[in-house]
Amino acid sequence: MALLPPPEALSEIAVAVDRVRAGQEGAAGPPGLRWIDRALWHVTLAFLGEVPDRVLPGLHVRLARAASRHPSLTLSFAGSGAFPSPGRGRVLWVGLPSGPPLKKLADSVAAGARRAGAVEKDRMRFHPHLTLARAREGADLWPLVHALSGFNGRPWEAKAIHLMRSHLGPHVRYEPVEAYSLGGRD
Repeated sequence: MALLPPPEALSEIAVAVDRVRAGQEGAAGPPGLRWIDRALWHVTLAFLGEVPDRVLPGLHVRLARAASRHPSLTLSFAGSGAFPSPGRGRVLWVGLPSGPPLKKLADSVAAGARRAGAVEKDRMRFHPHLTLARAREGADLWPLVHALSGFNGRPWEAKAIHLMRSHLGPHVRYEPVEAYSLGGRD
């Protein structure tokens, strides 16, 4: 389950990332860092892993219900960081505010998926972000985190959540399967 930011928000991030990658900010990145293609950028709310076909009908119902219970959200990307830490980072990211509305939406989506029989994989404390780059082994990402730390994107409206299908292999891609409108019921 994911939020798909609008092209304008992604363009702002792309400009900042291009500057960093070109070394204009003095932080092109360590060897072995793989930058994620912009076409793959999204904000994960819950990672479900493989979902059996028999679960899909109930999953659609539960996700639509969960989405309808939350209002659209005004969000903006800001700052940067790395998981598990900038000093030994495997994931470089740009962040989103992790306030109660976004956390409640992520929790609601995950709960709906569980009730439908979809197993959430790798559930950790929710930290909303957009992944920019990955390293197979921990790398010193401090220069990149520092170069992107001042990033502040313009506000954008999240009006739907999206069920995504991952196509793995040499050329990873993500396919939106279904969109569920955020409805604003309290």
